[in-house]
Formats: sequence, structure tokens, C-alpha cells
Amino acid sequence: MPKASLTKEDVKSMLLLACERIIAAEPQLSEADRNLGDGDHGLGMERGMTAAKEGLMAGEVESIEKAFVIVGTKMMSSMGGASGAIFGTFFRNGGKALSGVESFDSAALAAFLQAGVDGVKQRGGAAVGDKTVVDAMQPAAETAATVTGQSLPEAAAAVNTAALAGLEASKAMVAKFGRAKTLGEACIGFPDAGAMSVTIIIGAFADYIAA
Repeated sequence: MPKASLTKEDVKSMLLLACERIIAAEPQLSEADRNLGDGDHGLGMERGMTAAKEGLMAGEVESIEKAFVIVGTKMMSSMGGASGAIFGTFFRNGGKALSGVESFDSAALAAFLQAGVDGVKQRGGAAVGDKTVVDAMQPAAETAATVTGQSLPEAAAAVNTAALAGLEASKAMVAKFGRAKTLGEACIGFPDAGAMSVTIIIGAFADYIAA
């Protein structure tokens, strides 16, 4: 039955599903990164989400905020490199925006996504159109802000659709960051691997909420 809101225990379960989805998608993410970079994105995300899963399973999660912060902290400390900093910032900043929140609803989803993408943009300097994670994160956050009056399942579904559209749009872009930047127009036609990770995570959120 679709969930109208999530408790801290539900949020923990939702995040564990996202961890499992990323771990399972390692070959897909590695292939996407080989097309544009050095091919290590999938292994890095697998390592980060394995650490995050262990962190979540270590005991009872104190709060909704803490659940997200655990994921971000574990990713940042275990992955290293740009992806560790980016996804660590996304989860940590998004989680901190939920301080004091007792129930994860459409408004909380919007607050998490906006604070998360703001942190990523501030840290890395990327914008929509640069062929980065922001191309999936920003449309997701913008859509979330417009559907806070809808039920959580409806909002999560809309956010998932927006993230997937952002990933699709990234295929037509020329990269302005990372190793893909050196490829110029040769990177056109391939999606950004980081944006693909974002859609897998948000897709897991939507699936958990809808179930």
C-alpha cells in the first residue's frame, strides 16, 4: 500500500533499498562511465553504498535527518574522489535540511532534494547543461518544489520522472567537468554516469514509497 508519509524506520528501509539498487547496478554504472571517463564510477558507488548500508544497519537510526547523514558520511569517507564528495554532500546537506522533521512527506522530499543539489552545486560549480549529476538532481528538486501539495507517492513519482528526463537530456550535452570534458563532442549520445546514479537512487525512493 502506498505510503502517505515515512517514519524514521521507513526512511532507513528506503535508504537501504537505494543502497542495494546502486550495488546491483555497478556493471551498468561502470559501463556508462567507461564511455565518458575512467570507468571507476560504478565501483566507487558500490563501495560507498556498501559502507552506507553497513552504517544504517549498525543500530537504530536516531532520526530522519541522521539516516540521510549516515549515508552521506559513509559515502564520503569510503569512496574518496569527486563522486564521494558529490554524493556525500548531497545526502549530508539534504539530511541536515530535515533537522527536527518527524515525518517524511512531500515537503520533506522537496527540502531534502533542494538542500542536496544546492550543496552539490556549491561544492562543484556545475549547473544544468554541464553533463553532471546536477542534470538529474536539479529537475528533481524543481519538480519536488511544485508538488508539495500532492501525496508523497504522487510527488515521488513526479520527481522520479523529472530525474529520468534530466538523465535523458544529458545524452545530448557536451561535458564541462571531469575526464569527459576532454572528449568534446565525442561524448554526445552517452548519459552521464553520475546522473544515472541519481536516477537509480530516486527511483528506489519512489518504488519504496509506492509499495
